[in-house]
Amino acid sequence: MIKIVCQNKKAYHDYHIEDTIEAGIVLLGTEVKSLREGKVSLKDSYIIIKNGEAFLLNCHISPYSHGNIENHEPLRTRKLLLHKKQIESIYGKFQQKGYTLVPLKIYFKDSFAKVEIGIAKGRKIYEKRDKIKEKEVKREIERVVKGGERARRRL
Repeated sequence: MIKIVCQNKKAYHDYHIEDTIEAGIVLLGTEVKSLREGKVSLKDSYIIIKNGEAFLLNCHISPYSHGNIENHEPLRTRKLLLHKKQIESIYGKFQQKGYTLVPLKIYFKDSFAKVEIGIAKGRKIYEKRDKIKEKEVKREIERVVKGGERARRRL
């Protein structure tokens, strides 16, 4: 059973996602409790690979509401759990010009916290505009089709 805690919708707008990988995440107890409450933000977060290990940076997990003095730091660097071969394959793609690693969503799979990592290439401003226009046209078509169905039902 999968329970999605947080999604990075801005990543799908700013980047073209080419590949996704599931990774575990090392968390403290109060971080897990905050995640279960849904108090997390992936905005402006990214992933780096250093010394053969992957780390999640700028992911804001709010302090646990019922925590004490020893609550966690909200923006601390968190280690991601990946196999060595996965890290090597990601690193190979990541080294190419224009690619970056972006967290797409955080979710619980069974009782384990997981992060979906996207290997992404940045979009140009005109590509973003085209994507927005495409969505608006699609929405307009759906609205007209839906409106036509309602008109037929009334008759």
